[in-house]
Amino acid sequence: MLDLTVRFLAWMLSICTPSPQGRHRLGGHTPLRFIPAPPPPFTELLDGNASRLVRPYVLDPTERRHQRERRRAAHLATLGIDVGPNHIHGVRVPAVTR
Repeated sequence: MLDLTVRFLAWMLSICTPSPQGRHRLGGHTPLRFIPAPPPPFTELLDGNASRLVRPYVLDPTERRHQRERRRAAHLATLGIDVGPNHIHGVRVPAVTR
């Protein structure tokens, strides 16, 4: 029964999918073989104290506050409320245009 199901599905796929044409046909050339190259040997020891470990996702309080303000402004913009910045590129924006 399983063989019949597999043959039926293969027949349906052959009907529903187009036959390959052009340069990208299956066959015709042998597939490329992947031969992994060994990694280069380390010639020096790595010093962990030479680089500062900084987690880029950790924000200081001022960055966190700015991010919270941006998210709040974006959320309120979806509700039709504009609370954009007072200064854009150093030019004061009047409240009517915001």
